[in-house]
Amino acid sequence: SADYQDSAEHQEIASYQDALSAVMSRMKPPKERRNVLLAHQFLTGALQDDSEEFMVGGVENVDYELFTDFDYVALGHIHRAQKVGKDYIRYSGTPLKYSFSEASHKKSATLVEIEEKGKISIQELPLKPLRELRKLKGSYDELVSRENYVGTNTEDYLHITLTDEEEILDVMNKLRFIYPNMMKLEYDNTRTRTRQLIIPREKAVQKNPMDLFETFYEQQN
Repeated sequence: SADYQDSAEHQEIASYQDALSAVMSRMKPPKERRNVLLAHQFLTGALQDDSEEFMVGGVENVDYELFTDFDYVALGHIHRAQKVGKDYIRYSGTPLKYSFSEASHKKSATLVEIEEKGKISIQELPLKPLRELRKLKGSYDELVSRENYVGTNTEDYLHITLTDEEEILDVMNKLRFIYPNMMKLEYDNTRTRTRQLIIPREKAVQKNPMDLFETFYEQQN
């Protein structure tokens, strides 16, 4: 803004990183006090999943070093609990799994105790839901075999992948007789493996928009 451009600490603002850097340079938290920052921000290097919105090319990502003047940085939006760059710069993650891409996550609440300046302890307290979000994969015969499901929580929310080469008639209802909260079903076999995404998500986030248009045009033509 004009307010920043006319200031003594004038700097060129040509990116999201530049803009946030200009804002942070004005905050100057008092060094003798304990300072906590809450932010809804994508940090470069943070692990993301399909359940989060993302900006192609990572243009909204910023470096964690912008926040190192704080004693603790509590970050939101990314669903996986993790630290980024420093132990005290953390995403607490979501309390529940919102997508099957999060099936392997260990959900938790973060307990942070800041005593005198410079002394901080951080704990992750595990959260156990009534029903887990899980993935199962195998043939129909394997999944309906009692020896494979007895002793498991068959009422979990499930994404089931069948490896049978032939599709099975009325398979959703048959599987829900055992797994009543099955939410998603797909096949992984010779036929389905021939289907390819134009650009896989993990590669798309590494490209800028012009490169994506170029790749799309080449593949379509």
